[in-house]
Amino acid sequence: MAALLTNESAPDAGSSAGKGPVGRSPGRLAWLRFKRDRVGVLAGIVVLFFFVVGLGAPLISLGYGKDPYTPYATPGNGLLTDTGFPIKPNGGMDGDFWFGIEPHTGRDVLMVLVYGIRTSLLISVAVALLTTVVGVVLGVTAGYLGGRIDYVISRITDTLLSVPSTLFILAFMPVAWASYQAVGQEVPVWVRVVSMIGMLALFGWTRNARLLRGQVFSLREREFVEAALVTGAGPGRIIFRELLPNLWAPILVLATLDLPAYVTAEAALSFLGVGIAQPTPDWGVMVQNGSGLISTDITYLVFPGIAMILFVLAFNLLGDSVRDALDPKGSR
Repeated sequence: MAALLTNESAPDAGSSAGKGPVGRSPGRLAWLRFKRDRVGVLAGIVVLFFFVVGLGAPLISLGYGKDPYTPYATPGNGLLTDTGFPIKPNGGMDGDFWFGIEPHTGRDVLMVLVYGIRTSLLISVAVALLTTVVGVVLGVTAGYLGGRIDYVISRITDTLLSVPSTLFILAFMPVAWASYQAVGQEVPVWVRVVSMIGMLALFGWTRNARLLRGQVFSLREREFVEAALVTGAGPGRIIFRELLPNLWAPILVLATLDLPAYVTAEAALSFLGVGIAQPTPDWGVMVQNGSGLISTDITYLVFPGIAMILFVLAFNLLGDSVRDALDPKGSR
């Protein structure tokens, strides 16, 4: 696409006046608009911090000298009471346990929280990628081809949107795990993770597909698509060379807004007992455990609660900033 000349493409400071205005691509202009949004930049730094912590959890564990599974405190070593609660104030926070001690288990709260970030982001990113890919494929296919294909995809979308997803998942998960529970075996972690990703993705692609279907309906009537048809371009070329380049902005915005929603959905399912379970570190599991300790050790609930609020808020603000940068005519 030809470079655009706008007021935002004024020459940088220090450039010679004889060079005239500098041409910049739409992507470059979007990046410049994003950099001017201080809230968006700060939100991006916070999101990047969470991803770095999640990916670097093993290195943090190595430097900190503790892991999220070992019980470092017991009633016998003077760190926990006979009922399993930290003896020291503020949940047992001190120089050895920066965020305190997990009641009853004696694990280090900081390491459980750090590895919980890793678990939540792994599941949420996988679901966001799946829903984006499936939504793009089905939405673009339905919007461009139309006819019976559009009718079938639209009816499937309407059916899934009419199902209360949370209630369905609550009812389906125990059935899916019945073969393990029938023999008294603990459900493996990978089975829980795959089940959650599959269920969240099953209901999550519908919104993306419906939005992109409407976008394609609008784009396929544009002059550049008609010109490609006149030159003999096939459906594949029109979709990949003409339509998708004009859809990457809404796709990116959808992905940035979907991921924090899946973080909270994963935590909610774990809180309700159909997601990740002990001893696997997870934000939802920590909130579930902490909800029963409000009157005895509220400190334990504070850290996962604050972490989840910060991440979701930062990602939502980042999504808003990305949308504004890609669509300067829109309003926040």
